[in-house]
Amino acid sequence: MKGFFKNLKGDTFGGLTAGIVALPLALAFGVSSGLGPTAGLYGAVFISFFAALFGGTNTQISGPTAPMTAVSMIVIAEIIAANDGSLENALPAILMVFLLSGIMQIGLGAIGLGGYIKYIPYPVVSGFMTAIGVIILLTQILPSFGYYPKEDLEYVEKYKPLAEEVILENILKEEADEGILVLEDFKETISRAEKITGDDILKESQTLAGKEASGAWGAIKIFPRAFKNINWLELLLALGTIIIIYGFKYITKVIPSTLVALVVMSGIAYGFGFDYRPIEEIPSGLPIPRLEMFTGFSLGSITPYIFTALTLALLGAIDSLLTSVVADNMTKTKHKPNKELVGQGIGNSIAAVFGGIPGAGATIRTVVNINSGGKTKLSGMIAGAVLFIIMLGFAPVASKIPAAVLAGILITVGIGVMDYKGLRAIPSMPKDIKLGPVKLSSEVLIMLIVLVLSTFWNLVYAVGIGLILASLMFMKKIGDLTAERSDVKALKEEAWKDEKEFPTNLKEEVFIKHLKGPLFFGSTSDFQQLAAQIPDTSSVVVMRLDRMQYMDQSGLYAMEEMILNLQLKGVKILFVGLLRQPRYLMERIDIIPDLVPENCVFDDFDKCLKYITNTVEDAV
Repeated sequence: MKGFFKNLKGDTFGGLTAGIVALPLALAFGVSSGLGPTAGLYGAVFISFFAALFGGTNTQISGPTAPMTAVSMIVIAEIIAANDGSLENALPAILMVFLLSGIMQIGLGAIGLGGYIKYIPYPVVSGFMTAIGVIILLTQILPSFGYYPKEDLEYVEKYKPLAEEVILENILKEEADEGILVLEDFKETISRAEKITGDDILKESQTLAGKEASGAWGAIKIFPRAFKNINWLELLLALGTIIIIYGFKYITKVIPSTLVALVVMSGIAYGFGFDYRPIEEIPSGLPIPRLEMFTGFSLGSITPYIFTALTLALLGAIDSLLTSVVADNMTKTKHKPNKELVGQGIGNSIAAVFGGIPGAGATIRTVVNINSGGKTKLSGMIAGAVLFIIMLGFAPVASKIPAAVLAGILITVGIGVMDYKGLRAIPSMPKDIKLGPVKLSSEVLIMLIVLVLSTFWNLVYAVGIGLILASLMFMKKIGDLTAERSDVKALKEEAWKDEKEFPTNLKEEVFIKHLKGPLFFGSTSDFQQLAAQIPDTSSVVVMRLDRMQYMDQSGLYAMEEMILNLQLKGVKILFVGLLRQPRYLMERIDIIPDLVPENCVFDDFDKCLKYITNTVEDAV
C-alpha cells in the first residue's frame, strides 16, 4: 500500500487533469451513442476507476472512446428498432450486450490472448479508424445544424402509411401469438385497431423516420432537408466550439481546449438566455444498478448480437493495448497485456450494470495523465473519482449544456480519430496486385474496403471481411515468395557433388530431380508438370529430397498424383534424403510403402547409386 501512494502528488494532478479532459468527451459520447449523457458519464466513471484498479498499465486512463461509441451506437439503434422504437423496452438487452462484451474481455485476458492482438493487420485497423471518424463526422452534422429528423413533421408525415402497416402487422402478430387470429373473422383485429390513436401512429412514424436517417448513409440521404432547415443558433454554437478547440491550443496547452470550449460556449448560450436545445437532463444522486437487465433478461433478445459483443470486446482490447504501448513508450515501462484486458473487462462489466456505455484505454487522456505527473494506477482511479464528484455536485449545471456544443466537440473527435498516417501512405504503397488492367496495392485495397464497408454497411462485418482478405493476401504473398525460393520445377539442373561419378551409360535411363525448399500450395502447380517433362527413355526417377524441409497437404497430394502418373508409364520412383516431416505425411496416406517401398527410400545418394547400379540395365 505504501508503494501505491509513493507518487501521490503526481497521481493526483494527473488524475484530476485527465478527469477534467474526460468530462466533455464522456458527455458527448453518451449523447452520440443514443443512451444520453448520463450513460457516457457512468461509463467514464466506472471504467476509469476499475480498469485502473485491476488493469496492467499503470498510467492508463480509460473511458468511452470514439471507436467503442461508434459500434455501441449501431447496437443501440438496432435493438431500439427491434423494440418498436422504445428505449425503455430495449435497455435491458442493450446493457446485457455490453455486459457480455465485458465478460468476453475478461475471458480474452484470462486465456492469454492479449499478446496476440498486435497481429491484427494495420490496413484493417487503419480503415476501421478512418471509418469511425467519417461516421462521427457525418452523423454529427445534423445536430450541429440543429436538425432532428424525428421533429421534422413534414418528413415524418411521409412514413405514416408505413407506420400504419407496421402497427397492423404488430396487432396480427400479437393475435397469432395469443392463438386468437381467425382469418374468417377480424372483429378482434378491428377492435384493437380502433384503439390506435393518432399519437400512436405519429410515434411509430417518428421511429421509422429516425431509423431511415440513422447512420452515415442515412445522414447523407437527409442532408438536403437538413440544409433547408438549419437552425442558425445551433450551427453558430457548434462552429464556435470547433473554433475554440482548435484555436485555444495556440494560446496554451496547459488547459484542455475541449473543456474551455464547453465552458465558454455553454456560458454564452445560457448567460445570454438563448433559446437553444440542451442535452438530456443528468439525474442527481448516486448511480443505481439497472437490475431490469437481469429480471427482464431474454436470451432471444441478445442472441443476434453475440458476435457484435465479441467485436466490442476485441475492439476494446485493440484500443486499450495500443494506448498501453503509447504509455510504455512515454514512461519507459512494460504493460501486462492480459491483465489489462481483464481490468478493461471488469470496468466495462460494472459500467454496463449501472447503465454506462462501454469504453477502452483512451490515448489522449492517458498522455495528459502522464504529462501531468501520473505514474501509478492511483491516477486512473482519481480520474474516475473526479468525474463521480462532478456528476454528483454539478449534474443540474451539466444538464444546461447545449447539444450543439457536444456535436461540435464530436466533430473535432471525428477529425482527430482518422488515420492520416495510413491515408498519406496510399500513393507510396507498392502496387503488388493486378485487377484487370489496373495495378493496386493490396494493403491499400484492404484499407479502402474496410473503410467503405464500415462507413456505409456494417462495422462488425467489415472488420471480419478485412481480416479474411488480409489473411488470404498474406498467404498468397508468402506463398509466392517461398515458391520463388523453392526449386521444384521440372527443369534440367546441374548435378550435385555426390552425383559427379554417376555412370554415363545410365544417364538416359535415370532422371535425377532435386527438390529445394518446401513443397506446398504455392509451388504445386510447377511440381505437377514434372511427370510430363521426364524423358521417355527414363525408367527410374530419383527424387533428391534432402532440402525439402516441409510439405503441406497440397504438396502431399501433388506428390501422390505425380507418382501415380509415373507408375502408369512404368517409371520407378526412388527417394533420397527424405526428411522426418514429409516422411510422416507420406506414411499417413501410404505413399510409403504402397507406392514407394521402403527398399526404394535411401538415406544418402551413395546407397541409392549402389541400388541403381545393381538393378538398372542400360537399354541402349
